[in-house]
Amino acid sequence: MYPHERSLVTKFADRPFAIIGVNSDQDRAKLKARMKEENITWRSFYAGSTRGPIPTRWNVSGWPTIYVIDHKGVIRAKNVRGKQMEAWIDKLVAEVEAAPAVSHAKPRKAEKKNKIPEHGL
Repeated sequence: MYPHERSLVTKFADRPFAIIGVNSDQDRAKLKARMKEENITWRSFYAGSTRGPIPTRWNVSGWPTIYVIDHKGVIRAKNVRGKQMEAWIDKLVAEVEAAPAVSHAKPRKAEKKNKIPEHGL
């Protein structure tokens, strides 16, 4: 599974895409060594067990469980793998890239009704 995830990280570099892992391994030191060995470069959270807070809240009943989540936080697919997972990712990345940009600038204060705009009449 890790080679496919690494290929996705490369394919979608500099695009609106992220992989986030949750690990249930009990031995944190061994987990870190394994992640280094497997070249896992994406963010990964430590749950400490299969009954940790993250697996419990997300109703994870088997490992690995894969959720494909869109940019609005909506789960769009669960437990898809390989070409099916990549098709979902292609679709969702394309949706985000096609969406109009959202401005985070503060809105301008409304002008007073009788004030002439600075740019003239």
